[in-house]
Amino acid sequence: MLSYVTWTVDPAIFEIGSREIRWYGVMFAVGFAIGYMIVNQMWKKENLNPAWIDSLLIYTVLGTVIGARLGHCLFYNPGYYLAHPIEILKVWEGGLASHGGTLGIIVAIYFYSKKVSHKSMLWAFDKLVVPTGLVAAMIRFGNLMNHEIYGHATDLPWGFRFIENLHAWRMGAEPVFSPPSHPTQIYEALCYLLTFILCMWLYFKKEAYKKEGLIFGIFMICIFGSRFFIEMLKNNQEAFEENMTLNMGQWLSIPFVILGGWCIWRALKKKN
Repeated sequence: MLSYVTWTVDPAIFEIGSREIRWYGVMFAVGFAIGYMIVNQMWKKENLNPAWIDSLLIYTVLGTVIGARLGHCLFYNPGYYLAHPIEILKVWEGGLASHGGTLGIIVAIYFYSKKVSHKSMLWAFDKLVVPTGLVAAMIRFGNLMNHEIYGHATDLPWGFRFIENLHAWRMGAEPVFSPPSHPTQIYEALCYLLTFILCMWLYFKKEAYKKEGLIFGIFMICIFGSRFFIEMLKNNQEAFEENMTLNMGQWLSIPFVILGGWCIWRALKKKN
């Protein structure tokens, strides 16, 4: 007998006046807060300048949000957003791309390294990516709460039926459910959590940060390698992806996997 999960969670936790407090935003914020505490422990472990850590948080948050928003607008629907540039600013309406967020962080760390730490970008990345897997996992759970970014139909017992007319349902309409589908948000979240655990072990137990770029390289391969394969189960986000051999998420993942491989090779080749 076919078994599945009927997912009817409301994306909003509660309201303050006319403003909704949503699971997605809370997950995002909590992830950054925990990440900050982990990075603070790294600073203590290496006895680093305490003034650098707050700057790192500011650069990272700005790089993530700006990059993720621009990535969504320019990677997935450039025609519309270039014709309506003011819409790019409406982050509260949704639309963030993780690949864009990654590019935004890379740009942010470039300026952070030049203006604040005066150390290499890989030095910063080896620290920054350790909690990032946890943040990414929490964001994917936020996507689950939003009934978005799920996969193809499946007859597996853990398939989820998501509400397709979410806005109308929240206004009082009867729900229209998707067929039982792969909960790819959960698949990704689990992969990201495993990556987080691995990076924590590499940093705190193996002190792999002494081989500059090694933790960063492993992180990039784990995160974007898993993303590449999970994309095979996902529904395409935009219509133009239907005729593509690989979808946009897969194409955007490949350069990051290659970058990760190069960083591992460089770290292992270089003598301490």
